[in-house]
Amino acid sequence: MRHLILLAGLFSSLANAAEPLTIDVHRDPHCGCCKAWISHLQDNGFTVNDHVENDMSAVKQRLGVPPRLASCHTGVIDGKFVEGHVPAADILKLRKQPDLLGAAVPGMPTGSPGMENGDIRDAYQVIGLDKQGKERVLSDYPSN
Repeated sequence: MRHLILLAGLFSSLANAAEPLTIDVHRDPHCGCCKAWISHLQDNGFTVNDHVENDMSAVKQRLGVPPRLASCHTGVIDGKFVEGHVPAADILKLRKQPDLLGAAVPGMPTGSPGMENGDIRDAYQVIGLDKQGKERVLSDYPSN
């Protein structure tokens, strides 16, 4: 009986680990790179709730995205904003940092997820924003 209980616990843990992460993505209806970023997230195990918006500025303002960190689309996971072409791995890092309100890749750097262009990649950073409004670099991606 004890073995069955341990086995049930193991299967439950595996099932929970396999549950996809869900992210809400707000995007302009006419933006192609937003769809490419959504594909990047799905390819990395995320379930995406796609919200087509007519006023992205209002969405960003409501979620507390500073204009300096703005990009074209805005995700929300665990109540935190994910602004622009943030790689899936950095979204996972963000989820483990309770002091952060969100993370952003400002602008639309070539080579970031959803902005791929062959082997070309601009240098870019993933910026975290804490509850006091201070920014810090979460990841650095060099150019090639």
